[in-house]
Amino acid sequence: MAKNKLVRMDNVGIVVESLDEAIAFFEELGMTLEGRANVAGEWAGSVTGLGNQNVEVAMMITPDGNSRLELSRFISPDVIADHRNAPVNALGYLRVMFAVTNLDELLERLYKKGAELVGEVVNYADIYKLCYIRGPEGILIGLAEQLGTKDVKDVLEK
Repeated sequence: MAKNKLVRMDNVGIVVESLDEAIAFFEELGMTLEGRANVAGEWAGSVTGLGNQNVEVAMMITPDGNSRLELSRFISPDVIADHRNAPVNALGYLRVMFAVTNLDELLERLYKKGAELVGEVVNYADIYKLCYIRGPEGILIGLAEQLGTKDVKDVLEK
């Protein structure tokens, strides 16, 4: 009997308060809005465990078409917790990492959309120029510009 295996990661989901602001930010980052819809009813809540729910969802796609970011704004039930400003060492913390080109220029554009640098832009083992930023609503985003031909696998232990 064949063993089941993971096929791919479809998307990462983030709950936001302002869907329009989040869409605009991720479009500036280079993603494209793939679609936007309301997901409502008992069937949707049976998946999430929230019962009858109404959620506005926007699916963003990366330029290569391989990765998606699902942005959700809950209309009902009400949001019950807010983790937007949790530090990176908080349990359950969420960070999305993107490979980018011309990190310095991109940061200047994202600052105009309200992004804030978390720490510093650093050189990681001459492989990446790397930083964390806080985007709309405190969403933590990693940005990495590849510097050479070395791969991060060369410095990570297995």
